[in-house]
Amino acid sequence: MTLTASPSGSTPAEAEAFLAAHPEIEAFDIVLHDANGIGRGKIIRRHELLAFYKGGRHLPISILGLDICGEDVHETGLIWDQGDGDLRAWPVPGTLAPLHGTTPPRGEVFMCMYDLEGRPMTSDPRHALQRQVEAMAAEGLFPAAAFELEFFLLANDRGPDGKVQPARDVLDGRPSSKTEVYSVDHLHGMLPLFSDIYAGAEKAGIKAETMISEYAPGQYELTLHYRTDILQAADDLMRLKRIVRAQARAHGVTACFMAKPVESYAGSGMHLHVSLLDREGRNVFVEEIEGQWSQPILHALGGLRATMGESMLVFAPHANSWRRFASQSYAPVSPTWGVNNRSVALRIPAGDIKARRIEHRPAGVDSNPYLVAATVLAGIRHGLAHKIDPGPETTGNGYADGQDAPPIPVDWRGAIVAAQGSDFLKDALGHEMHRTFTAIKASEYARVARTISEVDFDLYLHTV
Repeated sequence: MTLTASPSGSTPAEAEAFLAAHPEIEAFDIVLHDANGIGRGKIIRRHELLAFYKGGRHLPISILGLDICGEDVHETGLIWDQGDGDLRAWPVPGTLAPLHGTTPPRGEVFMCMYDLEGRPMTSDPRHALQRQVEAMAAEGLFPAAAFELEFFLLANDRGPDGKVQPARDVLDGRPSSKTEVYSVDHLHGMLPLFSDIYAGAEKAGIKAETMISEYAPGQYELTLHYRTDILQAADDLMRLKRIVRAQARAHGVTACFMAKPVESYAGSGMHLHVSLLDREGRNVFVEEIEGQWSQPILHALGGLRATMGESMLVFAPHANSWRRFASQSYAPVSPTWGVNNRSVALRIPAGDIKARRIEHRPAGVDSNPYLVAATVLAGIRHGLAHKIDPGPETTGNGYADGQDAPPIPVDWRGAIVAAQGSDFLKDALGHEMHRTFTAIKASEYARVARTISEVDFDLYLHTV
């Protein structure tokens, strides 16, 4: 069957206009994101772009069944069970953009996977989010959102102890070994790199906003402008990570998106701020009298609390993710909620009542924003549908609270088991995406579990 129109809604006119506006661009990265949020795809030449928009691009189905190392996970059912046949990827409308600082000049476009008849391939993470967005729209609700991006800038070489070390300032080469939280002067040493990050974001149509020095040496946070389209918010986050990584490399340092790269300091989160708009564009989370919370925001919090335990694998998908959850590390350790309180998992930020929203804090920066957003929306829908009471607000130290909260797994293996048996998560991600994701995580766990680490030798070689 030959499709005459793109099932994603992309059109050749978008490519034609872009090529006319950018005669300098010689090639394009075409990028599909897998279950781990890793960009997979190809680099095509300029003359191939229009054909891509007219007919899509064949890619093997197995591209969505890869683990963190890019190796096949047969348990996904996407490899030989399917004969590793080709499906067809199509451009995502509105994601075609120039890349900053490339030589020769290149552009970039995201793509999604469909079968040969044009039906969404449901092991594609972006389709999982699209499915939840459509379910909410059917209920007359439209999520608006923004992600926060935390990351480390590290030196390319390890320190004398073999551990990673903060990058020196790119401006003058000064070492960075202090926490320097919120230090403005500390930011100045990285200004050439930050300027290139902002330039790359602007070229890509992303409204990158505030940059701060975070709660560890070499750690930074970059906030993004709120989007009325949560799919676009997730696209922004994916693209911004690629921009930060590329510009860091150009300046001789390494951008690190591990959740916990430094054992003695806080890890990196990927907080999601979300609100719900009705058909008239009104924020349904806004209360009539400030501080007297609306029923929708309370039920949304209730749904997120109730489903957090079985969803933790989405928010903490890797072995390293679980090292981030330590008391007083600004990472939540139980499904608590509170107001203007950074020790809870679900926070109602202070500020203008018209911007009332939930800040979902459990996800690490190593998680897949499409799957995180899909799971959060499903949790909110669950709370609204069942009118779930979130319980009492946590005040003060959230690390000392949470005894009455629904349990969450304490480690990666527990999270995998909880996710595998979760009917909620099957519905949140879709059955095919759920099977793919949990199979990949189980395979990665087995790889890590059989690895003999240096810690083992340090503790046991000469003692047992």
